[in-house]
Amino acid sequence: MTIARRMMYVLCTLALAAGIQQAAFGADWPCYRGPDHNGISKETDWSNDWGQAGPKTLWKKSVGIGFSTTAVADGRVYTMGNSGKDTNIDTVYCFDAQTGQELWKHSYSCPLQPKYYDGGTLSTPTVDSGKVYTLSKMGDFFCLDAKTGTVLWQKQLNKDLGFELPTWHFSSSALVQGDRLFLNVGTAGLALNKDSGQVVWQSGKGKCGYATPVPFTMNGQAGLVIFTEVSVVAVDPADGKQLWQYPWKTQYEVNAADPVVVGNRVFLSSGYKKGCGLIEIAGGQAKKIWENKIMAMQINSPILRDGYVYGFDEDVFKCLKLDDGKEQWRDKSLGKGSLMMSDDGRLILTGDGGELVVAKANPQKFDVLARAQVLPKGLCWTSPVLANGRIYVRNTPGDFACLDVSGK
Repeated sequence: MTIARRMMYVLCTLALAAGIQQAAFGADWPCYRGPDHNGISKETDWSNDWGQAGPKTLWKKSVGIGFSTTAVADGRVYTMGNSGKDTNIDTVYCFDAQTGQELWKHSYSCPLQPKYYDGGTLSTPTVDSGKVYTLSKMGDFFCLDAKTGTVLWQKQLNKDLGFELPTWHFSSSALVQGDRLFLNVGTAGLALNKDSGQVVWQSGKGKCGYATPVPFTMNGQAGLVIFTEVSVVAVDPADGKQLWQYPWKTQYEVNAADPVVVGNRVFLSSGYKKGCGLIEIAGGQAKKIWENKIMAMQINSPILRDGYVYGFDEDVFKCLKLDDGKEQWRDKSLGKGSLMMSDDGRLILTGDGGELVVAKANPQKFDVLARAQVLPKGLCWTSPVLANGRIYVRNTPGDFACLDVSGK
């Protein structure tokens, strides 16, 4: 074998090994609800065989008050928190995923705004092409260098661009597609150029909803589903023009849980006793299939698996059948918790007392596989994140932990 062929063989072997490792531990989690925008990780080679001690804690941090969840990309971990009402500072943190070493942080003034809740940060960082995009509840939007935290560009969406703040302020995370980023800001969404921050299109200056835009393709048409203040709207990502609309008004105009698109149907859920529903899209019109009050998701977003929906009806975890909305079972042990899932059907949940629970997505019963106390007791409404053999969890006061679930 010649030296050139031997080198080619070594390179191919290394590439194959890297591919196997990537398949084993899935991919990064660069944005809210993950790369597929559905709260489901393709990572399946992780372990919930913890024993009574629970999973090993690799590192812990204190990141401040808030509800921002975690983005993981290229060996780095990103989240956000607020320092409290005495100092009123938001901070974007970047940590080394393996060691927890703080690589950089970016801070700016932002009020805690504890309006009937603890306050603090609401949106989640989005990582794309070496940049991190973050939005404060008051409209401070930053594009940061992912390695250094250097500000590449910034905009003030409320004061400078005139977008009206909703009652509980901006909470959308950025959705990046191609050269654009989309936000649930304004009447029915906002598109910016991701490299310059230039406005590509805007839908109006009115109050927005609290969910993040969800991309979909339906009958060959690309679209974004956006939960507005009083309705769910689909728009064309190219120009923001409305594709269809369905009224969805809640008691306090709070639509925070991301809609779930399934073919030409969309599952919706909102808190404050609004409940949930399934609509069907045909000929540019949205019509109701069913609505009920069985699952009123105030904060977290639902997970769909094999025709069944899993989510929190305020402080009761439930499973319902997508086709007719009938409740399958309920569990009250978690309180007002949060969830995600891996592609093999294991639900990863956190309870509002700091407990981590793994359960099989089973429409017959709440099928618990493992549970452990992993955070100090306190509200834990932020979705856990599974990435590369680690689970990241946080509570409202800002206790942030990286847990080893690699099974090694």
